[in-house]
Amino acid sequence: QVQLVESGGGLVQAGGSLRLSCAASGRAFSVYRMGWFRQAPGKEREFVTAIDWSGGTTYYADSVKGRFTISRTNAKNTVFLQMNGLKPEDTAIYYCALYVPASGRYEYWGQGTQVTVSS
Repeated sequence: QVQLVESGGGLVQAGGSLRLSCAASGRAFSVYRMGWFRQAPGKEREFVTAIDWSGGTTYYADSVKGRFTISRTNAKNTVFLQMNGLKPEDTAIYYCALYVPASGRYEYWGQGTQVTVSS
């Protein structure tokens, strides 16, 4: 099966930056779209951003527009999340996910990486 592993999380002060990465591996597959989601304590998982592999079209939640940037390295099936101007409300576990066009859903998920933004 496909495995996704995130890295780059940590503790940062408000206004700081972090760069997350996620690499997909496993049986042969073609990436159509990868995205980032996050889940804060006691809250539902929410969409953050995504990027299409073909063409590089990006999508962002309103809450992160202008602060977060998603990018990719196609040859390595790797997606990045550059987070600038971090706020305490960005504190959450961040997950990368692989979109499956056949189902129209994100079906593969990473283990998550903790991002904590202090005041």
